[in-house]
Amino acid sequence: MKPILLDFPDHVESERLLIRCPRPGDGAMINPAIIESFAELTPWMPWAKTIPAVEDTEEFVRRAHANFIRRESLPMILLIKSTGEFAGSSGLHDLNWDVPKFEIGYWLRTSLVGRGYMTEAVNAIAAFCFETLKARRVQIQMDDRNERSWRVAERCGFTLEGILRNEAIGVHGGLRNTRIYAKTV
Repeated sequence: MKPILLDFPDHVESERLLIRCPRPGDGAMINPAIIESFAELTPWMPWAKTIPAVEDTEEFVRRAHANFIRRESLPMILLIKSTGEFAGSSGLHDLNWDVPKFEIGYWLRTSLVGRGYMTEAVNAIAAFCFETLKARRVQIQMDDRNERSWRVAERCGFTLEGILRNEAIGVHGGLRNTRIYAKTV
């Protein structure tokens, strides 16, 4: 199978969110949310080492768009349908088209935390995986200390398959434990 030849939509909608592939020009909208959320992102996201300039975020957006087209990863941004406001980022990583298997990653803009947006987004993306991409497995993994992240997985009905001890080097250089959640068909 050649994933680049697969045709599927570049967006999915939930009740309150438009979840779509990043597009050139989105960097200017995303950058302020990264700056706003930087303190909350730094402990968990390896890319949150320095506050990016708008040009850096735009470069990321363009690379993400190209990766989506090539089907190498399926990054997505979350927009509030009623306002068009950028709410956060999610998407599918570590794709294995042979299984097919996908991993969902996510972060939410700090000012929008606690309103159910990420739970809504993860549910919509998981449904997209199973219904449109015909996934056999969808997983979410995170640092064991990132309780907010693993609570989202649990609210979305993902099963904790295990906690891998000393599994990876964490963002700040020490060993971390990794939680693995999954849904399968």
